[in-house]
Parts: sequence; C-alpha cells; structure tokens
Amino acid sequence: MADSQRLPYDELLRNARESFDEGTDFTVAVEEEFALLEPGSLGLVNRFEEVQAAARGTSLEPHLVGELIASEVEVKTGRCETFADIPVALAERRSQLASLVEPLGLMLGATGTHPWARWQEQRIIDTPHYRRNDEILRYVVWRNTSFGLHVHVGIRGADRAIAVVNGLRNFLPELLALSASSPFVENVNTGLHSARTQIFTRLFPRCGVPDFFESWDAYEQYVRFLYETRSIDESTQLWWSVRPHLSFPTVEIRICDAQPDLGEAQALAAFAAALTARIARAADEGEPVADQPHRLVEENMWRAIRYGLSGELIDLDRGETLPARARLERLLDWMAPVAEEIGAAPYLALPERNAAERQIARFEEGATLEQIYAEQVGVPVRG
Repeated sequence: MADSQRLPYDELLRNARESFDEGTDFTVAVEEEFALLEPGSLGLVNRFEEVQAAARGTSLEPHLVGELIASEVEVKTGRCETFADIPVALAERRSQLASLVEPLGLMLGATGTHPWARWQEQRIIDTPHYRRNDEILRYVVWRNTSFGLHVHVGIRGADRAIAVVNGLRNFLPELLALSASSPFVENVNTGLHSARTQIFTRLFPRCGVPDFFESWDAYEQYVRFLYETRSIDESTQLWWSVRPHLSFPTVEIRICDAQPDLGEAQALAAFAAALTARIARAADEGEPVADQPHRLVEENMWRAIRYGLSGELIDLDRGETLPARARLERLLDWMAPVAEEIGAAPYLALPERNAAERQIARFEEGATLEQIYAEQVGVPVRG
C-alpha cells in the first residue's frame, strides 16, 4: 500500500491534483497477477511469502508485490516513458518471475480464475492493507480468488484525467471482451467468458463501471464524501474498473482478465494505451467521447462477460449491434493515428481466438479442466 494512502484526505487530494497537473502524457505501466501453483496438481498453493523472500536482493524485488491472497503474486513493469518499452518489460518481468519460482518448486498460471480452486482454501496475506480490507469486506474479499492485468497510462491535467476516465468507461466492455480468459470456476463450466468480472465487480462495493463526473472538482467532492462519511479510509477502496489513481498521475484500467500468452498481454496493453491516448486526443480537440448512460454501458458489459469475443457488442454511439470482433476493428481504425504516435501500433492485433474461446473449445472437444489448465500453465513466459 502506498504511503500516500494514509495521508489526511485533504492532503491526498491536493497532492493528487498537483501531480496530475504536472504529469506526463502517455507514460505506461502494466501490473500482472499470477497464480502460484504446485507443479504436480497445478493447484493453488499459499506460498507468496516464500516468493517474496526469494526476490529480496534481486532485480525483481522492487517490481514484485503481494495481491490479497498468498497463492497470488503481482509483478509490475514499472513506469515506461513510451509504450515501446512495455513489450520488453513485460517479457523480462515474466521471465524473471518464472526463474524465481522454479527453484522453489512452483509454477505460474495466468488466467482470470483458477478452474477448480476453492476460495475457502486461500489465505489472505498479512499486511495492514489486506487485514483492513478483510475486516471491512469479510465474505466479499474472501470470495475473490481472481487474477487480472492492469494498465496505467499517464495523463497530464486533473480535469483532463477525469475526461479520459469518462471516455474509457464506455469502452470497458470492449477491453473485457478482448481479454476474457476465465470461463471456469470451482470445477464449473460457468457458461461465461469472464467469470472473474462477474464475481469481482458484482461482489465488491464501488466497483465496475464508474459514474460520469463533470470535472475533477466533482470527482473530488465524491471522494471527500466517502472519507467524511467513513465509507472508505483508503482511496484504493474505489475498486472501479477504471479510475484516476491518486498516488501517481495515471488513469488505471482494471477491467482485464490475466493473460496466459505473452504476445496477447503485449497486444492488450497496446490496445489499452492507444485507446486512452485516443480519448485524450478527442478531448483536446473539443470532441470528447459521449457520456453514455450507465445502464447502456452495463448492457454491453454483460455481453462481454457472457460471450466475450464470440458474441455481439453494441456501438453505443451509433445504436447498432455488431460482432464483437467487428466492434474492436472499428475501434482499431479510430485509434490508428494515435497508436502510431505512441509506439503501440506494431503490437495491435486481435487474436484469432482469445484465451476464453480457446479453453471453451477444448472443453467442448471433451478435454478435462485439468487438461485445459495444464495447456495454459507455462505459457506466461512464452511469446
């Protein structure tokens, strides 16, 4: 937990505004969450503290943190000044992590959920931050055995950051459809492409699609209200799927499932960064993305949760329904000039089938969940 989270909220909000107003456009950082697995069974094991201890004194130490449960580990690329550095950083962090855990007798998994793990068998890590969340949320936090990929994009200007968050909220379903990788939970074929999102965003408070805010002042007023009514005691307790981060001047995209394939993680990060930059450009040119009603974004969100890339999404600006891939292709065309400028264009590609589609296809062929998950394990360090 960042020290800034414990500042008096007046100081936190003042520092955040100043940080955004002095920030740098389109820096990028990516956070990836991985499952810690016992190689024989591929079951989750509560061994984060051993991994953390093994990382001490290595180049990976500053990039490795805990994430709620002891069977999970998060690695961060660190801030990259241009997107061009992100693909290399992602590959390096994955390789470093795999090399770190192998001598410990561990393997890594990277899908949005573990196919058969029971949440009752996971242990919350012992930090003040997670002890506090455990105390506040109880069953809600116990139930959250999930793995995601988060993208931070630097935005200069506090009001501009809010405009970008407003725009990104419309496209959360597209990002989810592209990244979906979690059809199985607790030995169940859920029929969903992102069970992680259904579990996480429907259980946690202040989660999922955020409201539209007219300005930084309006957003700040809401955060003040939450602190003053003792609804939150840390700003990260706004668990929205996209949010302005108050500890550093970035917009954080949190909707995406973890990615088993390195190349697809790189492509997803490119898509998120280019989309963010394109929305910022639209705001700069006086053509900000429309304020779509929450209920319409949620309709698209359900489609992405249920069908992923295999279904249809609604182009909310045009009021038409089209295949999810066609919808993403339309966004790629819209983003293309800015993607080229920020160095993301070479990595922008839609997969023939994403991770959820591949797993579902294998299940329909008669493969067991163990066989399907085994095919994903080890992939995190490959392109």
